[in-house]
Amino acid sequence: MNDHSAAQPVAKVGYNRFLLLVAGLGGLLYGVDVGIISGALPYLQATFTLPDGSLLNSGQISLVVAAVLLGTIISTLFAGALADLFGRKAMMTASGLLFVVSVPMIALAHQYWPLVFGRILQGISGGLIGVVAPLYLAECLRASNRGKGTGVFQWLLTLGIVAATIIGYYFSIRVDEVAKLGNASKLFAFEDVAWRGIFWVSLPPGILFVIGSLFVAESPRWLFRRGKKDAARAALLRSRSETQAEMELKEMEEIVAAEKSRVSATGEQIRESLLRRKYVIPFLLACVILACNQATGVNSVIGYNTTTLIQAGLGDEAAHFGTVVFTIVNFLITIIAVVLVDRKGRKFLLSLGTGGVVVSMICIGLVFHRTEKLRVNVKDAVQSMVTTNQTLTLAFNRHTATNLLAALPLQRFNASTPVSLVVIYSYGDFHAATAAVRSDDPSAKPIELSRENCVPGNKVVAFFKNPFANLEAARVAPLKIDAALVTPIQDARNGWLTAVLLYIYMAFFAVGPGVVVWLALSELMPTRIRSNGMSIALVINQAVSTAIAAIFLPTVGKYGYATMFFFFAGCTVIYFITATFFLPETKGKTLEEIEEYFEGGEFRSHAETPKR
Repeated sequence: MNDHSAAQPVAKVGYNRFLLLVAGLGGLLYGVDVGIISGALPYLQATFTLPDGSLLNSGQISLVVAAVLLGTIISTLFAGALADLFGRKAMMTASGLLFVVSVPMIALAHQYWPLVFGRILQGISGGLIGVVAPLYLAECLRASNRGKGTGVFQWLLTLGIVAATIIGYYFSIRVDEVAKLGNASKLFAFEDVAWRGIFWVSLPPGILFVIGSLFVAESPRWLFRRGKKDAARAALLRSRSETQAEMELKEMEEIVAAEKSRVSATGEQIRESLLRRKYVIPFLLACVILACNQATGVNSVIGYNTTTLIQAGLGDEAAHFGTVVFTIVNFLITIIAVVLVDRKGRKFLLSLGTGGVVVSMICIGLVFHRTEKLRVNVKDAVQSMVTTNQTLTLAFNRHTATNLLAALPLQRFNASTPVSLVVIYSYGDFHAATAAVRSDDPSAKPIELSRENCVPGNKVVAFFKNPFANLEAARVAPLKIDAALVTPIQDARNGWLTAVLLYIYMAFFAVGPGVVVWLALSELMPTRIRSNGMSIALVINQAVSTAIAAIFLPTVGKYGYATMFFFFAGCTVIYFITATFFLPETKGKTLEEIEEYFEGGEFRSHAETPKR
């Protein structure tokens, strides 16, 4: 008897760790979904041949990239309903299987539409994982380690992004080695192997996630809501003591009993589900937090990190190295957040993190403002270079910069100063901005303005880029130079100062919003609306992310990096106020206690004491 009781806690600790590992692998897949395409895309674009022998055009490449977003939005909308219908465990397994199936479909593709469909499957998988894995963790873990468990999901998500970056970097080194041989056919063949290999490397985590999901218990809250009380008790006993399991079952029964007592023949149940404060307030709070989380600019800061550092004064190689350090900072600080979230609490970390993000964003904005206030617009001179076929190829170097600046009546800086050029242009309702090109970079490729690089190739991509645009008119509209901005480049010290401030930004984001956002998403909303509420909140999150990604380069090109970073700081102020004054501290509280708080405005005594 004594031996059995002594062994039982060890078994439960082992199961809890296994559960964290499985759900964490979901975070890893989510991170790989986000990061894998950036490393594979250059080689895919250079080697994927269509049946007529041509390579993919920019519109087709855009659809390959956008297919993941399309799949994610579709699956996120329905993930909550599917999780309610089939169960959390079943949907985790399904999401893993979709990812596993998508990898060979993409890596073995020699036709365009199988490639696109494989990417859509990856997006569907990512959307399901983003809803179901945090939902599953919140409903299965004890209150004392729920924060740590959900933090592990975010930690492995950042590991997935780092892994994707490293995999892409490894293949880029190999491609450079082959390129030095000077054999074009060998280079073409290896680049084809490279992008396929990048996708193949992502397969093992998907297989492990599927296998692991088969051995974890179903969510006890889902089982209880389905009337399977004995199964819910058995699921709880795999990770809790008998006393803890009975206590949580009792709380579930009290919640359900309270709901049933309000149901009447007039349909009060529907009104109760949608309009009571315990549903409306946490739902709105979660939506605000999810929207603000993207309004910190994190995805754009990560996605355009290298370009930002080059513009700040670093060379190309140093900027790429700085980006690798940036992803590592995100990964390492997330480990600290995982340790602190159940000790210091969600409210403290979110207030600390958002406050730090505001300060760091303002500092970065001020650094850029020093030089961007000197920028000049040479759009008339660039417009005069547009050819009759409505395209422009411009090699930007010291000589070109001098000629463009000579047309201006007022010189704000010395003509010999290294400068960068960003061109914002449009065809009809569609606008695009080039990456910044430096006049002192002899290896820089010419700026190319063409309809293919601006106007989407199909209606799907066009809708995501600008749902109100006239695609047919844009296909025949002339090339218009909206702005051609020349900005003096600072030295490398300015670049490294910007890099350090970006690392500080990433550290504060990782320790607060990066981890706590998943907890807010899964903890705040009551069991009855949790799955569907999470789906809606994540769609809002993705909509804000897409909108910011769409406006980032045009805004930076027209108004400068300083304006964009000040905008991010302003949005994060709203985030800070929400976290500090409206978000309750949910550390150590069961999901049922949190639900009762939003009904009555206060927590009752702790049902479980957090472990120290």
